[in-house]
Formats: sequence, C-alpha cells, structure tokens
Amino acid sequence: MAPGQGTTTDSDVLVVGAGPAGLTTALQAHAHGAAVRVVDRRPHQARPSRAMMLHARALEGLRPLGVTDELLNRADTTPEARIHLGRHVVEARLGHADLPDTAFPHLTLVRQADVEDVLCRALQARGVPVDWGVEFRGFQHEPALTAGRGLVHADLHPAGGPGPNLPERHVSRFLAGCDGQSSTVRGLTGAQWRGGPYGVEAVMADLELDESLDQGLLHVAVGAAGLLFLFALGEGATWRMLATRPAAPTPGARFGQLGPPVAAEEVARLVGESGLGAAVSDVRWSAQIPLQHRIASTFGASPVFLAGDSAHAHSPAGGQGMNNGILDALNLGWKLGFASSAGRPLPELLDTYGQERRLAARRVLALTHVIFFGEASPHPVARLARNVLPAFAPVLPLLLRRRWLTSKGIRLLAQPFVNYHGSAISRDRRPRAGRWPQPGERLPDGPVSVAGRVVRLHELTSVPGIHVFFERDAGPGTLGAGATLAAVASPPLVHVHRLTSHPGRGVVAVRPDGYIGYRSGEADPRELASWLRLVGAGD
Repeated sequence: MAPGQGTTTDSDVLVVGAGPAGLTTALQAHAHGAAVRVVDRRPHQARPSRAMMLHARALEGLRPLGVTDELLNRADTTPEARIHLGRHVVEARLGHADLPDTAFPHLTLVRQADVEDVLCRALQARGVPVDWGVEFRGFQHEPALTAGRGLVHADLHPAGGPGPNLPERHVSRFLAGCDGQSSTVRGLTGAQWRGGPYGVEAVMADLELDESLDQGLLHVAVGAAGLLFLFALGEGATWRMLATRPAAPTPGARFGQLGPPVAAEEVARLVGESGLGAAVSDVRWSAQIPLQHRIASTFGASPVFLAGDSAHAHSPAGGQGMNNGILDALNLGWKLGFASSAGRPLPELLDTYGQERRLAARRVLALTHVIFFGEASPHPVARLARNVLPAFAPVLPLLLRRRWLTSKGIRLLAQPFVNYHGSAISRDRRPRAGRWPQPGERLPDGPVSVAGRVVRLHELTSVPGIHVFFERDAGPGTLGAGATLAAVASPPLVHVHRLTSHPGRGVVAVRPDGYIGYRSGEADPRELASWLRLVGAGD
C-alpha cells in the first residue's frame, strides 16, 4: 500500500498477535505509559487451549497488572496427580509446596483460553483495543531524521474479506511481533529461525472416558512409547488428552499450530496402549500438532521486537511455552512503556530486551529439550528408562511424600536459573548491600516492616512501576545534603518504601518485572537518579 492510502491510526505500540505474550505485552506497556493497540488475524478470540499451566514466576509478574486473582479463580491451585506405572498407581500432591519466597507456592493448572480471556478483559477495562480479523502484512521503518525516534508504518488488511476502515496504514513508535511460530513479523525482520523439528508430534483431544478413572485429577501414564497426560480441563468434554506419537509428514503443516483432526480410533489406541486401564467413550475434538525446537537469531532491534512463540519454540514438556512468552512480554512491555513516555530515545534500555530474554530462552529451551527427551523420545535410552521406571513404583510414594522433593520440581519449572546479571541495566554499587540478591536476580518474597506494619515484599511491589527500598538507617545524611526520599519518587511510576525491619544504610531498586536493577550499600541519590534515568524513569 502506498503511503497516504487508507486510514492512519497512531499508537505508541502496535502488538501483532493476541495470544498470552501479545496480550501481556499490551497490558504491561499500557501500565507503564504507552498507548497500545493489538491486532490479530483470527476472526474471534475463541480457540482450543494448547497450554494448561502457569508457574509461580509468571503469576508474580502478572500480579501488578491486577489479573492474578481472576486467573486463580479459574485455576486448580491444589492439583493432585495419579502417575500410572504399569500395574502401580502413585499419588502426587502438587499444591502447597515449601516455597516461602513466593505468594504462589503451587503448580497452577489453568486453560490458555482462560488466561487469554482474563487478559483481554483487563485490556478492555483499560480502553485498549484488541482488533480481531485484522491481518498484519508488512511494515516500513521511517528512521528518525534527528536525534528523536523513528516510526513504524504497518500495513493492516482484513483477514477474512473486506472490512470497515481496512486496509489501513497504522503508524506507531514500536512494533511487537507476538504472532506465533510462523511469525510474519519475524520473517520480515530477517531473523534466522535456528533449530529443527522433533521426530514426534503432539496429539491433543477432548474426550470422555468410561468410569474407571478418578475424576478431577491429573493422570499421567508412563509407557515405553512416551507419556500420556489427561487433564481434568477439557473444553468440549471432561478430559483433555496430551500424548505424543511418531511424526508423520504433513504437507503445509504449521509448527506449534493445531493441525487436522486425529481419527477417533487413533485417540482410542493412544489411551488404550498407555496403561491407564481406561477406555474412550467419545472424542469431541482432536488435533495433531507438529513440534519443533527453535530460537530466533535475534529478538529484534528498536523499533521492532519479537516475543513469545515468534522468538522461540518449545516442546510442551514442563509447560514452559506460555510461561516463557509471558515472561518475555513482562520484560519487553515495561521497557516499551517507559520508552514511549520518556520523551527521549532509550536505546540502551531497549537493547537489553534481546540481551536478557534470548539468553533466558536458550536456557529454557535446553531444559524443555531434556525433559522432552525423557517424556517422548523414541531413542533406545529414553525408551529403556521409561520401561524400567515401573520397577521403582514401590519407592516413589516415599519420595513424593517428601515435600522438599516436589517443591524442588515446582521451583525448577518456575525458572529460578534465569537472571540478568550481565545486563546493561543491572548495576551494583560499592559498598554492596549484601543481604539483597544481586542486580539481575528476582526479588524473593518475604515479610518486612514498613511504617509500623508487617507486609510482604511482593505486596509492596503489586502495583506497576519501579519500587525503591531504603533500609532503615538510610536517612537524610546518607542521601546527601538537602536530598530527601521524595526526591527520587517524583516520577509517577517510581514508588519508595522504607524498610524498618532491615537495618542498614543501603538501597535497592526493583524493576517492573520483579528483578532487581540497582543495589548499593550506601544510598547515594545521584547514583540512584542516574540509574532511574537510564531506564527511563527519571528526568
């Protein structure tokens, strides 16, 4: 489309794709000062869920956006599992883990469709449009002629035929590509899509079983051919099945997307051979899903960025895909928000998105690769391991009753290994405030005293913005002549707290995504103001 044709609509951030990553990017950017629009080529919101799990780190990051209560209302936060190992059935309780440093010490089972609905409703309540049936086809970058910022001219077309006000040239400062594994945005940036396909594919189905299985539980069957999961979260029936089988060549298959239906006889075979001892009575819906493990060579450069499945593709192992996309979005969104409202370019801040999240994605991809090898690989070693596992069934209940063991597993899935130590916005000043985690690490939850009342740290950080924590003895003298605590709290998205429970003269600043950005054992207002300016929250 030539410039000047169609209708021009301006925003700070245009988000392409209304999945969990796109919706979270929009919410986070809006909460931190950006005007946002979301478009998606799907004609409407409804679609079968591919993901079924949220982990603690994603819930912690979503909490300041005001959506966690509704997410938990729709979720199972005290899940129980039955692990079927041949003739043995082992019980596992996956709620109430020994994780005192989080408000979400449990595995959370929730449909992706519910996650998307909660996020969409939150955007609607904030007046942020999500436009369905709008297809993104290309963009042109208009570079800045001065020291200011350039613009992105995006070509938007009706996805299913002519529509009102389309085609359209939409002008924005930033473009966030959250449009899935077959991302149009990624293809236009020239980013390489590194990795390859798996030799197995996923099969999902909503089905009914006979009465032989306990209702309302997660059932996991371990067989030589792989694991089969039955979630009590079906959307068209009682049960949602997730299984794997050798991948069959499918012309035009779109990786990570719901493919053609699977014959009811094949679904029944997968359940029958799993060792569950249950029979399929009805298959309401099914799909095959080609799987791959890939990562983009770059997560973008200002003003165009990639997040979620557009940037990395995982197996379903460990329930990491949706969570990792949400964590991308929480990282990217606040930076786009601050960059939109700062009134000046913030290239160093925006560059940290790809630096931080691509390394994190590589680590998560390695984790899911290992888990998926054990779960589904046809490799002889993996098959042997699954074959011999039933022999250990008598001792598994003893192990699973040890809460520390399940707690370790739940914590691992929440990605405790992700940190941003090497980031340009992780600053550690001397003397170091050694009682706090290093800059680039997650702020753990825990009780503190503020103004005579005991609260938890994550309660204090449960509103958008940067949170600055001064230790008890960081008074006017340590802040410098004429400086006060209010001096660092002038921006509307900087919140200051004095922790009377923490003796010392130091200060810590926590980023909007819950990671520590600045730490010092002596509260120097000039250094703190310099860091705030670096991230776009200071004058």
